[in-house]
Amino acid sequence: MLSDGGLNMPRKDSAGILLFRVEAGVLEVFLVHPGGPFWARKDLGAWSIPKGEFVPGEDALAAARREFREETGLSIDGEFIALGALRQPGGKTVHAWAVKGNIDAASIRSNVFSMEWPPRSGIQREFPEVDAGGWFTVERAMAKLLPGQRPFLVQLQAELAKDAR
Repeated sequence: MLSDGGLNMPRKDSAGILLFRVEAGVLEVFLVHPGGPFWARKDLGAWSIPKGEFVPGEDALAAARREFREETGLSIDGEFIALGALRQPGGKTVHAWAVKGNIDAASIRSNVFSMEWPPRSGIQREFPEVDAGGWFTVERAMAKLLPGQRPFLVQLQAELAKDAR
């Protein structure tokens, strides 16, 4: 457990998949935009790799594959490349894998979550966990991606460069 000032809150871990493809010799990555009212008008620095929390003892790669399916409605297979784990500014640690593949970003269908909206209204509304997906060059993805996840793009490029040798 991480120290939390004596509150003994368990550490939170997430696992995700960075899907990539090469189009006309250019590396592109697939990112998702979080759904819900908080993220509705945010773009730069708001996108993410498809990911979600997993519990201690759960296989992280299996969780990453499950979360990809929940956030996109699509299953993904292939040769998974471990990209490591990054501690996020909010304290969560994200474990990521990359895999080569190609999906139609317009065809994704996310699961939904409920929350009170507007705040203090007593009205529960459902929102998609992910409201959009898209393919981006690494340069564009660096601007779109949450800052804490940007090192995964650097790691992906390093892993692909190793394979090219």
